[in-house]
Amino acid sequence: MVGVRRGLVACVAGLVALLAVLGLGPIGWVAGLSCACVLAVATWRRADADRVVALAPADLVTSSRATLACAVAALVAESFTGDDVVAILVPITVVALALDFVDGRVARRTGTASAFGARLDGEADAFLILVLSAYVAGWAGAWVLAMGVVRYVYAVATWVVPWMQRDLPPRYWRKVVAAVVGIALTVAAADVAPASATYAGLVVAAVLLAESFGWDVVWLWRRRTTVNLAAAGDVRMGKTSQRIR
Repeated sequence: MVGVRRGLVACVAGLVALLAVLGLGPIGWVAGLSCACVLAVATWRRADADRVVALAPADLVTSSRATLACAVAALVAESFTGDDVVAILVPITVVALALDFVDGRVARRTGTASAFGARLDGEADAFLILVLSAYVAGWAGAWVLAMGVVRYVYAVATWVVPWMQRDLPPRYWRKVVAAVVGIALTVAAADVAPASATYAGLVVAAVLLAESFGWDVVWLWRRRTTVNLAAAGDVRMGKTSQRIR
């Protein structure tokens, strides 16, 4: 077990070392470190809210995967200047995807599975998909970027729509879909398959992602009455307490 702050500092330091080895320009450094800082602050705040004081072994694997995703973001930013980064981007992405199959097993074998770890894992998946979709959208079309932003659109919706604020039940299918989307985007980035097969893979990934988020939204919508009744009950209890005082 490693303290949350120490673990996050180690991840940022690891990214600095990786970016130095990759020899990226200023744009890559700014993009990579900016992403790392945002993810570190978000992780720290989530850990504080969940009263998590140390990162479990699986959390360290997930944090390492998020660090690699920041390196991918730096490479994507560098590609916008005209540099060919695919020879470096693809291997790093493959390692990040491979680690996605490791953290869950580590959590189960060490008995350290937690809601915090599951949330951290999901956010690492979402961020990697975002940066990969930004890279692939450059030649496959802007529609691919929708696969990267849907998670964050959903997050904003949960802030403004009361009935979407209920906790969702665990669903392993979400992990399967995230893995399929990541693989489809990596294959597209590598440009190793015929164009028709690549586009077909991207379309399938987009459909699966839409189904996954759609299922969650429908599940929440069907239970919105319960949320509204609970909120109304809280209001009535509040008014009763005020009258008693």
